[in-house]
Amino acid sequence: MMRDAFFDLADRLGDGLRGDEVLFCNLDGEDSEFVRLNKNRVRQAGSLHRRSLELSLIAAGRQVEGGCELSGSPEQDLALARDLLERLRERLPHVPEDPYLSYSTTPASSERTLGGRELPDAAEAVSELIAGAGDLDLVGIWASGDLLSGLASSIGHRHWHHSTSFNLDFSCFLESDKAIKAGYGGLEWDGARLAEKLEEVRRGLALMARPTRSIPPGRYRAYLAPEAVQELMDMLAWGGFGLKSHRTAQTPLLRLVEEECSLDPRVSIREEPGRGLVPAFTAEGFDKPERVDLIAGGHYGKCLVDSRSGKEYGVPANAVSEYPESIAFDAGEMPRAEVLDRLGTGLYIGNLWYLNYSDRNDCRITGMTRFGTFWVEKGEPVAPVQVMRFDDSVYHLLGDRLEALTMERELLLCADTYGGRSTASSLLPGILVGGIDLAL
Repeated sequence: MMRDAFFDLADRLGDGLRGDEVLFCNLDGEDSEFVRLNKNRVRQAGSLHRRSLELSLIAAGRQVEGGCELSGSPEQDLALARDLLERLRERLPHVPEDPYLSYSTTPASSERTLGGRELPDAAEAVSELIAGAGDLDLVGIWASGDLLSGLASSIGHRHWHHSTSFNLDFSCFLESDKAIKAGYGGLEWDGARLAEKLEEVRRGLALMARPTRSIPPGRYRAYLAPEAVQELMDMLAWGGFGLKSHRTAQTPLLRLVEEECSLDPRVSIREEPGRGLVPAFTAEGFDKPERVDLIAGGHYGKCLVDSRSGKEYGVPANAVSEYPESIAFDAGEMPRAEVLDRLGTGLYIGNLWYLNYSDRNDCRITGMTRFGTFWVEKGEPVAPVQVMRFDDSVYHLLGDRLEALTMERELLLCADTYGGRSTASSLLPGILVGGIDLAL
């Protein structure tokens, strides 16, 4: 069993420590299946079995880090790890003391397993997708399997995290750049939910086939689907919730922090390690809380604090980094089935793209609408809208112009695979706003 093999490796490395040396061992691994699709056909399929070991050697206020890939052979891996440890030991006297070095000195242990129930293998799931998509021009990627994280230290930490999930990220094209983007991911497979997703795509493509409507710049009523809300959350995460950015007054939410303004009272945003796919511990041995209330009732709540900022400002660490990994936005009272009726006449925005801050001090964000944006009249979608640029402040979109949040929330898994499958996720509603400013 990988957990036992990892803990045994850490014990044997710990036996070779000298003097006041402290060693932290972190394991990151996956057993993943990947399938790439184009024109609703499998174009590439493969699997990845990876075990990455990261060592952090600490002594006399200094710290050095290094990593290696494990082979699965206990003796060979021990030799690799011992060689890495010796090289770290040689480097340690040559690095300066670290004033913000921080790690847990209290032994602790935990074990957590998520997902794996009713999850088909890649071939079965992709076959179901291809059959359901039929003649759609579908392009995308399927990723699924086990994600492993472990922590062991010479102090006595023993933590293990194992999750099994899937994520399907795809788009269906009508022609040129006319497309509908969709996704489906989670811990448990539901073929009926996939069928619903594909039906939504077909309805969107039917609308996309109508003549494109051009609308002049201005302010328009709008509904932002959860995928569009996620893009806004990703921008807020860029410095919005970290302790360091707050103490240095660089957060885009500074006016909210200083209570110059507030968001709508229905806006509550949390980091939820207890819900997500991320481990409940940090690489330095600190436990994460089940939840951190980032924004509560429209007012700023608590910050995300990594170990270094915690040491610098004397605040307990509660996160791996100061960027949300398992963000959740409270649901509202509007049923998804009533979205178009409640919107009336305005924009249905399925996705936002290429976002950036246009005025960080006012938390003003700009970006493009691109795919899946439609003009709605009297509760009926009538035409796709040409690509438009919006430029508006979160203080308006989630503040004085917010009209409703959907009762249903969408679980959105991050599709990033650079360096390994991401464990980040979002749980988000759609939002109805009285106005969003389109600049051009």
